[in-house]
Amino acid sequence: MEKERIDQYFADSAVRARLIGAVSRLVAVKSVKGPAQPGAPFGPGPKAALEEALALASELGFATRNYDDHVGLADLNGGPTQLHILAHLDVVGEGKGWDTDPYTCVEKDGVLYGRGVSDDKGPLCAALMAMAAVKDLGGTAKNVKLVMGTDEESGSEDIAYYYAREPFAPYSFTPDADFPVIHIEKGHYHPDFGAAWTDETALPRVTALQGGFRHNVVPPEAECTILGMTAAQVGDVCARVSAATSALLTAQDTADGVAIHCAGKNAHAASPDDGVNAIQALLEALALLPLADCNSTKYLRALHHLFPFGDNRGKALGIAQSDPESGELTLNLALLTMTATRFQAKFDVRFPLCANQFNCKGVCEETFRRHGISILGDPEMTSVHCVSADSPLVKTLLRCYSMYTGEADPQPIAIGGGTYVHDIPGGVAFGCVFPGVDTKMHAANERIAVEDLLLSAKMFTQAIFDLCGE
Repeated sequence: MEKERIDQYFADSAVRARLIGAVSRLVAVKSVKGPAQPGAPFGPGPKAALEEALALASELGFATRNYDDHVGLADLNGGPTQLHILAHLDVVGEGKGWDTDPYTCVEKDGVLYGRGVSDDKGPLCAALMAMAAVKDLGGTAKNVKLVMGTDEESGSEDIAYYYAREPFAPYSFTPDADFPVIHIEKGHYHPDFGAAWTDETALPRVTALQGGFRHNVVPPEAECTILGMTAAQVGDVCARVSAATSALLTAQDTADGVAIHCAGKNAHAASPDDGVNAIQALLEALALLPLADCNSTKYLRALHHLFPFGDNRGKALGIAQSDPESGELTLNLALLTMTATRFQAKFDVRFPLCANQFNCKGVCEETFRRHGISILGDPEMTSVHCVSADSPLVKTLLRCYSMYTGEADPQPIAIGGGTYVHDIPGGVAFGCVFPGVDTKMHAANERIAVEDLLLSAKMFTQAIFDLCGE
């Protein structure tokens, strides 16, 4: 298919309006995972979003199918399947700090704002518009199916359910990451760990601490209660740590002691440098306070030593490593809860090709053991997903990217994030975030430019013609 015809198709203002309307309908559904219900395996929100997406696909003239409210399909032409495009309808929670209603898609100066506009409802709609363009411009001999999932943010049980019933396609890509093409997705390791002790009476001591809400999000908030101290006594330390970390620590006297609240900045765990880790900033403050010599203090000191603020590579933990092909290991201390007699925490590591059971998992376990901390259960390291840069799919997608962006020699890249294709042989990620663009994914004021979605849709259209034509 000639690029000129595809450009002309997407230059129509009606196509732009149709894209924005589709994104708006999906964003309006709060599709955060909830408790399973009959007919709603991931809660009512994801189910409602799936129903809306299937309605959109049907309105565009595609045959659809619902796989028991786990996954929905939009089918281009019913022919032999050559390509799967995988996108998801579930979203992470909205968090705080929005300038607009997160579940109302707002367009301002050509940019869409709302939870899911970039991750992944906007890209899903771009794929739908691409399929509509292919149908309108003459179609293809082979088929493409848009696989619309509902559990990507919480474990991808939806896609496992689908592929337990259906075969892989010869080619697969997901518009749920970055351009030009992601051919390496780092492995994941995110263990729970903790310790317990008997009740204590020493003062001052921390009696409660809570931080974070998801393992794949840099924690934007953390708070603790210290018995035996006042707000006046911790004020100077809070001010010093706030200045040093860019987090905001505030203290307030309560009936149970002084409460310290730390406000950081959330970000995707795969890019921890983009956030301000509120748990680590709070640990910085606690390490400076004259807390009593007791078990709760001992473990807080250990956590501060192993996860100092700004160490997003696991240096203190002893697992920092990198390789030229897949980059650096990243670490996000994501969750921490402490009561009067125990603590439990979780970190999220994205590791490169050079990491293994010995230099990552084994080192973590030994380091924790020396500090009296136990790994809970036996968490495994997932494998790194790596597709050859010379594969026909990678070469085709890079050619499409070069054709529509003008970049002469784009190269595939590695990311820390995990997508639907992580366990799909030969699958890659393709868009929709362009280099140098911050879409605030997993953060407040999530956004994406309308022109970026339209450009993505053009490249998807070209890719479908190139991969599924005669």
